[in-house]
Amino acid sequence: MRTRVKICGITRAKDALSAIEYGADAIGLVFYEGSPRHVTLEQAGQIAAAVAPFVTLVGLFVNASPSGIRHVLENVPLGLLQFHGHEANDDCNRYGLPFIKSVAMKPDTDLQEQIRMYHDARGILLDAWQPQTHGGGGQAFDWTRVPHDLAVPVILAGGLTVANIAAAIRQVRPYAVDVSSGVESGKGIKSAGMISAFMKGVRDSDADTGD
Repeated sequence: MRTRVKICGITRAKDALSAIEYGADAIGLVFYEGSPRHVTLEQAGQIAAAVAPFVTLVGLFVNASPSGIRHVLENVPLGLLQFHGHEANDDCNRYGLPFIKSVAMKPDTDLQEQIRMYHDARGILLDAWQPQTHGGGGQAFDWTRVPHDLAVPVILAGGLTVANIAAAIRQVRPYAVDVSSGVESGKGIKSAGMISAFMKGVRDSDADTGD
């Protein structure tokens, strides 16, 4: 099965166009003000206008208020929600859109329990534990900790780069991968060349691991 790819932390329409050109399945917009990749509604609208059909626009939130999320949804045509905070399943599932839930891979994280807790999630995004950034912060975790028999689609994130994407896919065999800093020339500034190389790495890995 082909590994899907989300390019997250897009802040410019030109970077969204590069991601789409090289085959990304989804574009991630960060609505968490604590992130250097945070986008305003104006930025998000410009990016959304550049996104072609059949590419999913994903909104990332961290402990946001329901009114704040609804305000975004009134202004940006998101197709999927991504939650990185302490939101409960019902908090994530109240907006009439599918959602995925990020799970920080702490030493004592019980993935099966997390899947039970977020039983309405369309997938679980596994990220490195970096509480100060609510995400991987460019750091990977030990991929051998991911079982191969989880009952939901696994989205692998955290420290993915051109250099390690092949090993990551071989080890985890995820439904999708999520990359941000690994394809950047600066915080929030994507490199078309790095996106191209990353996408090639995913395709080559899929060919190598195909059954």
